[in-house]
Amino acid sequence: MTYHPKSDFIAVMMERGFLADCTDYQGLDEALMTPGQPGYIGFDATAKSLHVGSLIQIMMLRWLQKTGHQPITLMGGGTTKVGDPSFRADERPLLTENQIDDNIAGIKKVFAAYIDYDSEAPNKALMLNNAEWLDGLNYLEFLRDIGRHFSVNRMLSFESVKSRLDREQSLSFLEFNYMILQAYDFMELNRRYGCILQMGGSDQWGNIVNGIDLTRRVIDNEVFGLTSPLLTTSDGKKMGKSQDGAVWLNPDMRSPYEFWQFWRNTTDADVGRFLKLYTEMPIDECERLGALAGSEINAAKVILANEVTTLCHGADAAATAEATAREVFEKGGVGDDLPTLTLSASELGDGMSIVQLIVKSGLAKSGKEAKRLIAENGAKLDDAPLTDAGLMIDSGALSSPIKLSAGKKRHALVQLG
Repeated sequence: MTYHPKSDFIAVMMERGFLADCTDYQGLDEALMTPGQPGYIGFDATAKSLHVGSLIQIMMLRWLQKTGHQPITLMGGGTTKVGDPSFRADERPLLTENQIDDNIAGIKKVFAAYIDYDSEAPNKALMLNNAEWLDGLNYLEFLRDIGRHFSVNRMLSFESVKSRLDREQSLSFLEFNYMILQAYDFMELNRRYGCILQMGGSDQWGNIVNGIDLTRRVIDNEVFGLTSPLLTTSDGKKMGKSQDGAVWLNPDMRSPYEFWQFWRNTTDADVGRFLKLYTEMPIDECERLGALAGSEINAAKVILANEVTTLCHGADAAATAEATAREVFEKGGVGDDLPTLTLSASELGDGMSIVQLIVKSGLAKSGKEAKRLIAENGAKLDDAPLTDAGLMIDSGALSSPIKLSAGKKRHALVQLG
């Protein structure tokens, strides 16, 4: 794309890799030349924390505020009762109101680290809950006043719906209503708060476009949509997942040390891209660090881990995590150098099972003993519980050394030679 932005926000989105698509680049860019423009992202309360997969959206809101505009974090107290079907293979489990309220309370803690809600500045962030306007809707009035503006034919054409209709799991009428409710959110935020922009992952494109159309049809206001790419790691894994589950942003669900380790274990090919997206380091420095190779890229990964952990958990937590990692990896946590298994690329081939690695590293005498160790929760991978005896470790997973543990005192490093 050759568009040259005038506004700071669009410039940041483009140069740092946040931008997948926009409904009107020039129109939004012009609108953002006026300071203090409100923009929002919606977050459904399906868990007590957001995970790393949502971090790109949080960083977009952070940059919106840093470039002089007003971020709105919209909590889906109402829409969580329905569940977004976009690109899901099955229907979300329905949660009770108490579960939703508990989840919102947990998620709120995440945002405070990234976005300023408390300052006296005119662009201080707002945290809103769509239950405020959705819970009191009269169904017949809603059908008559809002439902008539939606074409079912068009709704069926959106990729997020089509992908679900192609599966055996049916799309319920409850879920089908979700995009209407999200469109209504955008219109209400424009009407109540002057919000001109909705952002989200590229899977939200259809929902965002519906909101823009509805706002134009009902209150004749122009609003805009902007989407970010759906991130996967360079080896094709979904962002936000690790070998032992979701990488949560709340410290009570994923410790700052484990969070730091997730970023420290980034694949070489992702370092530069992740520095641009998840830190505020200058672009030139992100590119310089991302271009390093060999052992030097590991120093870049430590910088990435420190920067991202500082934003999420604070500088002290990042420093402690790095010191702990150095102690564990360099001294084994008990004052001795860790035994190290160095594998050649040919030896590793397309991958080696975690059971084989445990045996080869000397932490178990046989495959049977290694499997028993895993079954009895005695094995760890990078200090996280190892539960899958069938886990395969490939060259991507060994882009930096991994640590295997048997019990609390026996450790080994595995690396590629």
